[in-house]
Amino acid sequence: MMYTMRYDSPLGGILLAADEEGLTGLWFETQKYFAAKLAPEHEEKMTPALDAACRWLDVYFSGREPDFTPKLHLVGSDFRQAVWALLRKIPYGQTTTYGALAGQLAEQSGKRVSAQAVGGAVGHNPVSLIVPCHRVVGSGGSLTGYAGGVEKKMRLLTLENSEAAKFYR
Repeated sequence: MMYTMRYDSPLGGILLAADEEGLTGLWFETQKYFAAKLAPEHEEKMTPALDAACRWLDVYFSGREPDFTPKLHLVGSDFRQAVWALLRKIPYGQTTTYGALAGQLAEQSGKRVSAQAVGGAVGHNPVSLIVPCHRVVGSGGSLTGYAGGVEKKMRLLTLENSEAAKFYR
């Protein structure tokens, strides 16, 4: 069974989704791919995974780095899983580029990986914020490609005191 709840953030409403295994979705209400892969049958109900996600968001939006991660249940291809694993390694307040992630994946797999393919996987990240796709920028630091919108991306990077955000203020 899939469970959902809404969270009111300083950047707008967020829909959270979880199953028995963990958090499966975290979407800003106006973002591209909103509630993608959310089962039509779901129930609004607080679960341990949703409670942990709310606590994580409370800490995050207070301007501090959370010291825990809610249990995640990310569903996607092996390629997307590999990209999302790299996203989780980007430190709070720092950024990387699509090209750098492509280089890391190529090094791991021994196969050429395009920055555009990485961008597609980043854009389909079902658990934004906790899997920090907002920390990926274009070459030269351009704020491109955030499903929640570039303005939200800049506000998230500003919240984290990222060097990239300082460039755009």
